Amino acid sequence: MTDPAIRNIVIVGGGTAGWMAASALSRTLGKSVSIRLIESDEIGIIGVGEATVPHLKLFNNLLGINEADFVRKTFGSFKLGIQFVDWLRMGESYIHGFGSMGHEVGLMPFHQYWIKAMHKGMAKTNLGPYSVNSMAAVKNKFMAPGLDVPANSPLGSVAYAYHFDAGLYAKYLRNYAELLGVKRTEGKILGVELNPISGFVDAVKLESGERIEGELFIDCSGFRGLLIEQALKTGYDEYTQWLPCDRAMAVPCANVGEPTPYTRSTAREAGWQWRIPLQHRTGNGYVYSSKHISDDEAAAKLLSRLDGEALADPRPLRFVTGLRKKPWNRNVVAIGLASGFMEPLESTSIFMIQSGITRLLKLFPERDFSQVLIDRYNDQVTFESERIRDFLILHYKATERTDTDFWNQCRTMDIPQSLQDNINLFADSGRFFRNAEEMFADVSWVQVMVGQGIVPRTHHPLVDQMPDSDLAGFMASIENVVGQCADAMPMHSQFIAQHCPAEKVA
Repeated sequence: MTDPAIRNIVIVGGGTAGWMAASALSRTLGKSVSIRLIESDEIGIIGVGEATVPHLKLFNNLLGINEADFVRKTFGSFKLGIQFVDWLRMGESYIHGFGSMGHEVGLMPFHQYWIKAMHKGMAKTNLGPYSVNSMAAVKNKFMAPGLDVPANSPLGSVAYAYHFDAGLYAKYLRNYAELLGVKRTEGKILGVELNPISGFVDAVKLESGERIEGELFIDCSGFRGLLIEQALKTGYDEYTQWLPCDRAMAVPCANVGEPTPYTRSTAREAGWQWRIPLQHRTGNGYVYSSKHISDDEAAAKLLSRLDGEALADPRPLRFVTGLRKKPWNRNVVAIGLASGFMEPLESTSIFMIQSGITRLLKLFPERDFSQVLIDRYNDQVTFESERIRDFLILHYKATERTDTDFWNQCRTMDIPQSLQDNINLFADSGRFFRNAEEMFADVSWVQVMVGQGIVPRTHHPLVDQMPDSDLAGFMASIENVVGQCADAMPMHSQFIAQHCPAEKVA
């Protein structure tokens, strides 16, 4: 009887995507499967993404990674959310903080009470004062939930993510995966052998002449899509009509001042600029539309706006936002940039790597590669990508900026009906309904909608069950507790120095 189980997996490409896949697959599948990763030092990796979302903690926990060790060795810092500067209009900012906001009363989310209180002059006109993450972020405070925190305190459930050097994270995971038996092969792939009957990938041929066979191939070759596109001609659905940025310049600079426990995104004349503080440097980049600014001008603008001395020349990156028509095609699963690309506005790139790997493990096939599993995988990836796409478009569409052609284009563009429906529903009475499978929770959508100037006309009628006299006290109490929690936290730099300082300067 033929063994139906997959015993031989080949991962094409290293970097964050390749080594995350190698680590998770080897940890989960154990010694019953041979895993081989092929990468070339000559080709290199993109390695731009240095900011994450809280989901990465779950991935590291799956691997059994010690958080302090991981942060030290990747020169990491902590992230409570993202600050958006000048997105609605020049001179204004807000924070998309992770985690909860206020607290629910029965079936009603906190923001419904805020809507009524705000309209009646009983609450602040922005949501920041009611989020522990947002208030701690602006004060440069941070702490991870500890055992000595009371269970009913908001400090016991602070949600956070990381900033880190993506290249060092890949190196960290490579060491992890190789200890579990993953075999790394250095070399360039010059050819791909397709089965003449099934169209599956049978093997890849290296520049050295070696031929490497596999049953399941994971394509982590980046934008090239060596297997998924160059070999299988899968096709690509673009999102560029809604997400106009198609290039980026990235450059590190010297640290200046306290490391902020948040990513900063500042809207610029033809896109936006990121600022990501690490222990040894600050990552910076200008994401822009090549139709509205030249590469040279973008590089010059970026260099003129750094906090500290530039530590390298700006590195250019070209991309097309979108998704493969079939992220899983035959016996090839594309992970990371090979699958598709969402610009880094909400730090989703590493999450989508993690999500793809997790979904593959849940739908892991046998050697017959059931089309039912493949179709479900592709449907879920498409749904997730389109919901992330809509969330990113929201930032561009909901703006009052009229100062450049770029912002005029964004403000007046047509958007997907799915996003327009969500905007209309929220603008009417502050309601939002999240599908359990999508990435961003209600609280994220609410913060960005309000931050981008979409203020609901009215509130949910159930809120009226709380008397106005109680509502004012309720809002004041939330604001007071949030402020006390933020004040009780240590400085971000102090927390790092005490728990996870980098061992040396990279």
